[in-house]
Amino acid sequence: MDFTQRMLARLTLRTQLADMPGERFEQLIHQLLSLLHPDFVAVRTHGNLGDMGADGLLLWKRELWACYSPQTEDMSKVKAKFRSDLDKALAKRPDSFDTFRFAINDLKGVHPELSVLMAEAQEKLRPLRVLSYGWHHLWNDVMRLDQMAAEDLLGCELPVQEKTYGLGLTDLEVLLARLGDQRRTAEPLAALADVNKYKLEWNRLTGDVRDALIQGIKQSHLVEAYYAGIASPDEGDQVAQGFRVYYDQTRGKTDNQEKLWSALQEYILGNANPSLGSMYCAWIVIAYFFQRCDVFDVPPDGWAPGVAVGSGA
Repeated sequence: MDFTQRMLARLTLRTQLADMPGERFEQLIHQLLSLLHPDFVAVRTHGNLGDMGADGLLLWKRELWACYSPQTEDMSKVKAKFRSDLDKALAKRPDSFDTFRFAINDLKGVHPELSVLMAEAQEKLRPLRVLSYGWHHLWNDVMRLDQMAAEDLLGCELPVQEKTYGLGLTDLEVLLARLGDQRRTAEPLAALADVNKYKLEWNRLTGDVRDALIQGIKQSHLVEAYYAGIASPDEGDQVAQGFRVYYDQTRGKTDNQEKLWSALQEYILGNANPSLGSMYCAWIVIAYFFQRCDVFDVPPDGWAPGVAVGSGA
């Protein structure tokens, strides 16, 4: 898949996972592993036997899979599911696996309590292995698929043709109006720093995120035109304040730029399944606030790539 296909696939998958119920998550894992591994066995429940402690098996790797997609923050249920699946697997399939892999639908990572439980289980089970399977593992595996398989998995088309140059202000209006509706009441904006040409480098924006931002910058003037054309002269500043508050809150939870970028896209687009056009529009909006210096950090005065802060060079 090319750059735009990867970005659309990533955004689509994250949006789907955000509220995916357990049965659908298990189906997603079954479908993905079946596409990647000819030895994968998707295990179904049967009468009193249940699934005998396995949602799936990789026969050649001797790997047993259990899947759980929580719809609640109640970790007691997650831990109970982990213990139950592992205990059943050990009791009913003791000679069938060398690795117990627990797939969980959590975009934020493994919960601390679950990580402790997994570490304890690993110590007790050596030489058997206990492994987790989360967002990054899932995404890396999706990237191994060809376009047709990825579209089948995600249930949507991943267009090849370039559409960015056909976007206009009317395409952005719905998203900008939505941002206006969800803006937050806050103190007036502090003075903004001037845009620095090295801001991309200072924030270590590379790869797909950098490419998406540069793509958005090409048409960020459309956002400026939108705010210049509406009746409320301070609308842009008020929306920018809400955007900055959200960015600061998100950055307090992670310093991973890919996660920050994904969070900003989701803030703009909401929970609806994204299209290629809406994704491009989100890039344009983020680029506008990036250029205003509402999101991502501004380099210190005098900084340039390869120059240490405070070196005076």
